[in-house]
Amino acid sequence: MLKTTVKALACAVTIGLAGIATAAEPIVIKFSHVVAEHTPKGQGALLFKKLAEERLPGKVKVEVYPNSSLFGDGKEMEALLMNDVQIIAPSLAKFEHYSKAIQIFDLPFLFDDIEAVDRFQKGPVGQELLASMEDKGITGLGYWHNGLKQLSANKSLLEPKDARGLKFRVQASAVLEEQFKAVRAVPRKMSFAEVYQGLQTGVVNGAENPYSNIYSQKMHEVQKFITESNHGLLDYMVITNTKFWNGLPDDVRTELRAIMDEVTVDVNKHANELNERDKQSILAAGKTEIQYLTPEQRQKWRDAMAPVWKKFEAEIGAERIKAAQEANQQ
Repeated sequence: MLKTTVKALACAVTIGLAGIATAAEPIVIKFSHVVAEHTPKGQGALLFKKLAEERLPGKVKVEVYPNSSLFGDGKEMEALLMNDVQIIAPSLAKFEHYSKAIQIFDLPFLFDDIEAVDRFQKGPVGQELLASMEDKGITGLGYWHNGLKQLSANKSLLEPKDARGLKFRVQASAVLEEQFKAVRAVPRKMSFAEVYQGLQTGVVNGAENPYSNIYSQKMHEVQKFITESNHGLLDYMVITNTKFWNGLPDDVRTELRAIMDEVTVDVNKHANELNERDKQSILAAGKTEIQYLTPEQRQKWRDAMAPVWKKFEAEIGAERIKAAQEANQQ
């Protein structure tokens, strides 16, 4: 009888230890993105992994999948909603089907500079937008910069009339389509990977990108002119699966949020530095001319594209647009 009892106790202890071991398994967080590791986004994902595993040892394991190695551009959002991946960082232009208000970031000539973007994103409206998709299972954790966009083409673009009839590559965004229609240009949706060839063969005549995209994809080699227009924003929102995020232990979630805030500062600083460095590299290459708008020319572009603001005001919200404009004056 005693032998049976001891055996039963030993078995119970073994089962208990197995349960503890199982409970102690680290939480796996898959961070998938579609760009190279040396980009600001790629470096940000690796820094998030490093800090999370250092500060939550044994509690969290972060697996980073760059270059669409786990999920590509068209599948990553679906994968996040299925919890097949826990963190992704799509371009802000990708969210119009989940939150119409986020279209604010595509409005042309809304922000005067990247500092105004920072102020808006850190302010109450920017933070509210991070939470605007939680009813759809998506929680925003932060904004990562890629930079302000410049216009490029094989002809000089100093006034809106210069864009008439040109075919411009755009992301799949209703606002960006209307932006080019407003200056009587032709928007053409095209994946980022196809842009260089599209410009080279004349399928499209122009594009809009931060300097880092222009240089890394060698677009300056197939575009004679770049106008430093700073007319729009190309940023990412780092997002997670809401159910997964809310299901994390409080201490883990709190620390991960603090880490994400820290990484965001680093990524955004790196992005700004990279754009300036790549601008200088484009100038040094001497294959394209960078042109600068006078205040009067810039105002003509803004006036020409102002109807786009009105067209999307009801979807975005007039108060949100006002808050973004106020960020320029702070």
